[in-house]
Amino acid sequence: MSTPSVFIGCAGWSLARQHWPAFPEQGTHLQRYSALLNGVEINSSFYRPHKRQTYVRWAESVADGFRFCVKMPKSISHERRLRDFEPELDAFLEQCSGLGDRLGCLLLQLPPSLVFDETVAEAFFIGLRQRYSGAVVMEPRHGSWAAAELLLMAYRIAQAVVDPSRISTDTAPCGWPGVRYWRLHGSPRIYHSPYDSAYLETLAGDLQVAAADGADTWCIFDNTASGAALGNALELRRILVQG
Repeated sequence: MSTPSVFIGCAGWSLARQHWPAFPEQGTHLQRYSALLNGVEINSSFYRPHKRQTYVRWAESVADGFRFCVKMPKSISHERRLRDFEPELDAFLEQCSGLGDRLGCLLLQLPPSLVFDETVAEAFFIGLRQRYSGAVVMEPRHGSWAAAELLLMAYRIAQAVVDPSRISTDTAPCGWPGVRYWRLHGSPRIYHSPYDSAYLETLAGDLQVAAADGADTWCIFDNTASGAALGNALELRRILVQG
């Protein structure tokens, strides 16, 4: 990549058949995927735990410059709703520590019904930071989290840019500026629609600006249902490489 601090990838490393010719023929899907893309978001960790050795195996499958973002379990965000989270958080962090230096960041996606409560949020951020010092990205989905900006800055939590937008604060980067993270779900048909070249050209410029400001910059395509994510990631990579 022409800009080493820009990580481009998809939510998962499944290789849609129509894109196989672009990738090496040999290796696991992750090995083949990582030959062309340098980042991935692990969503399966949201639904179920993975053994530490599984993370170790994934880390050993990719090159030094590749990074994983790991989604935090729904037991923390959706079931416990950031309260009494310690046992689940300890287990999760022990598991994904198997990625070693390939662990790029953690993603915390909140349920749409979770209203911002400063006391609850700060207690969670304190507990998280006592255990983990790396990059954290949050995707709130209730508008009340607009009031969390100072708290996000204080605990070095970035807020994701999301498309389609769901709340007033997710259309541009906010929160801690050390990480900038785009999560693109497909529009107008969420999880299916591809992004056109004009959109990707504009996006590439935004990513380059973020990286030039010194932020670790991510763009993850989650429009995976019809295979569009991989094509968009490859085209965005091409745009960035070509400058």
